[in-house]
Amino acid sequence: MTDESTGATGEATRGTAAEATRGAAAEATRGAADEEAPGVATRIVISHPASLSDWGRDQLTAPRFVTYLRRVVDDVAVGDEWEEFVDVGCCGDAMDVPLRIEAIDGPPRVGESTAIEFAERDAEMRGGWAVQSAAGPDE
Repeated sequence: MTDESTGATGEATRGTAAEATRGAAAEATRGAADEEAPGVATRIVISHPASLSDWGRDQLTAPRFVTYLRRVVDDVAVGDEWEEFVDVGCCGDAMDVPLRIEAIDGPPRVGESTAIEFAERDAEMRGGWAVQSAAGPDE
């Protein structure tokens, strides 16, 4: 069964009842994110080493990883540093990417509505085939 409704842009859209339910759930999630916005940063900038490969950048900036960061990063301060393991693909270049908070717009707390931007910085990037061999760091 399909129905016709008005989308967020005011355009008529057609979809199934299941799509309408998913749309309503998405609107509820956006509403919850909007409600939390006063207590969270509107934007943070996270830097990574300039030598990070294109593959690593693609993994770091992928929507799934940005969503992950919004869920695991809570209170932040400019200069906070940590490492995150980024997807190695099938061939295994282990990437514990050193990340650092460079800027925060708003309160120092990350939430679902916080925009996350990435920037480069001069920093060491350790790597190798650590996932599949002994070529990686000794730590």
